[in-house]
Amino acid sequence: MTGYGRAEIDDGGTKFSVELNSVNRKQSDIVINLPRDLTELEPRIRQTINENISRGRTNVVVTFHSGPNGARHLALDTELARSYHEAMRALQKELNAPGEITIGTILQAPGVMRLPEPVISAEKAWPAIDRALRGALAELIKMREREGKHLAKDLIHRLKAMRKKLKEIGALHPDVVKRYRATLIERIQKAGLPIANDDERLLKEISFFADRADVSEELTRLESHLAQFAHHLRRHEPVGRTLEFITQEIFRELNTLGAKANDAAISQRVVACKAELEKIREQVQNLE
Repeated sequence: MTGYGRAEIDDGGTKFSVELNSVNRKQSDIVINLPRDLTELEPRIRQTINENISRGRTNVVVTFHSGPNGARHLALDTELARSYHEAMRALQKELNAPGEITIGTILQAPGVMRLPEPVISAEKAWPAIDRALRGALAELIKMREREGKHLAKDLIHRLKAMRKKLKEIGALHPDVVKRYRATLIERIQKAGLPIANDDERLLKEISFFADRADVSEELTRLESHLAQFAHHLRRHEPVGRTLEFITQEIFRELNTLGAKANDAAISQRVVACKAELEKIREQVQNLE
């Protein structure tokens, strides 16, 4: 599920900022970007996020900067400047290129002049970073919850559509055996074979077909799976993986039902159910 959260904490003139964003992914994947002095805090940050988010790719960016009292002075890398100067002179001589190598040219070379990175204790910074992290998580989770409610409404709508189709299948099914009996007798008569309506061979064939085409068990299990799906959808905890499993079971029952139906009208409704279930499967992968 997608979400965004940001929080900032001022700790004695040093401001710590934590920014989070998450995108859809079946498994949990956390990418943390920390200043060099704070890299030892990565396991703690990862643990805090795992305690609150179980799925999705979560990107974490932690930054800090000092206030006016923490002014820093420019650092000059003399050795690097000398290396640049020597390389420039060597290149100028090799190419026989005119021009003057000035101090301004050397100072503009990457790394010669830079602001030194502030030094900070990771252990002392952790309480402020932890507060900022939890504040950003609260914002991100609220956004994910809003998206989750929207997805839940869509899933409930699709469950209702499937229930309607399954109810129609339940109403159509009893007539399948009757039509098969009539079709079988008609074929026998067209073939010119004498047979009575109460012939034992005919009754056995019809009974065998009725057992083979009976989908009442599949309909019962499908109704149970749909009820379980709706039940878990209302729970206030991570249910994405549970719903994925139930979705797989529904697919399996629909496949069995479609194979046994032996009726065009029922097959059409099974296909419609599978189309709805495919959309449900895609959405479920985005749920927490």
